[in-house]
Amino acid sequence: MHSFLELSKIFEQKFNQRHFPTHTETLYEPAQYILQLGGKRVRPVCVLMGNELFDEINPDSYEVATAIELFHNFSLIHDDIMDKAPLRRGMETVHTKYGESTALLAGDVMLVQAYEYLNKIKRDYSQKIFEVFNNTAKAVCEGQQLDMDFEKRTVVSLEEYVNMITLKTSVLLAASLQLGAILGGAGQGNQQHLYEFGKNLGIAFQVQDDFLDAFGDPDKFGKQVGGDILANKKTFLMIHAMEVASASQKEDLANLMEIATINPTEKINKVLSIFRDCKVDEWAVELKEKYVQIALQHLDETAVLLARKKPLMELTEYLIQRES
Repeated sequence: MHSFLELSKIFEQKFNQRHFPTHTETLYEPAQYILQLGGKRVRPVCVLMGNELFDEINPDSYEVATAIELFHNFSLIHDDIMDKAPLRRGMETVHTKYGESTALLAGDVMLVQAYEYLNKIKRDYSQKIFEVFNNTAKAVCEGQQLDMDFEKRTVVSLEEYVNMITLKTSVLLAASLQLGAILGGAGQGNQQHLYEFGKNLGIAFQVQDDFLDAFGDPDKFGKQVGGDILANKKTFLMIHAMEVASASQKEDLANLMEIATINPTEKINKVLSIFRDCKVDEWAVELKEKYVQIALQHLDETAVLLARKKPLMELTEYLIQRES
């Protein structure tokens, strides 16, 4: 059994190559560029972890893991265009560096290349792999559309937001684990438990991300506090605050989100003050823990020896900062 960090190194060594032709450089260089920006490679490594939970790593798991990472980066290229994001991991986004039209094509060809890797796997389980992959790809697109839809609405319920986050981010983590389980020979019941583990872990991670954006230590987490507040994002925190706040607090929050001339630091501090008055910070910590516990319950119910589950339990600790 390997730890997440050990498998990350193994995957990175295999993945750190050119995945595109050298001709038509103006198309393929932008695609290769985003892959060189790094990242934790959590999703492809989860394919390997899902496999190793049940059996020795199947060589086809590296093909599927590569396809997952290419799909993930395809979605990032297109998301960055939709969000008009100038930076990713501190570097220029593909559309900023190469233009929107080229970025769209680079994303498209990256998706095609993902299917090229899937097409290399053995036929006896390829139909199931393609079914899970395709359903997941559609779900991610649904989640992104819902996210854009929510930007135009003044009120979004917690249930709607959890559904959007599940589709946009959590299902890819969940599916990565299930794909690995399929390649490791797991039965349908174990596949489903591992999927639910990944899905709930992904939701917990998003709750934490929303929390840290508002209440995290910028030196420790490498980001400025209040970015979501300045962008008027409907996060777990803002949605809950609007549900539990008094009439006057709701009015204040609505005004703070609408006023364009207010000083950014003043806006962040006023919103955080209302969040604390509504005990949103305490609620978010409890909500995160709730989803972590649901995830761990599904891992517990997966029918393999406890010792084999240790790397996934360590992954949970790695992704979820308990002290926050």
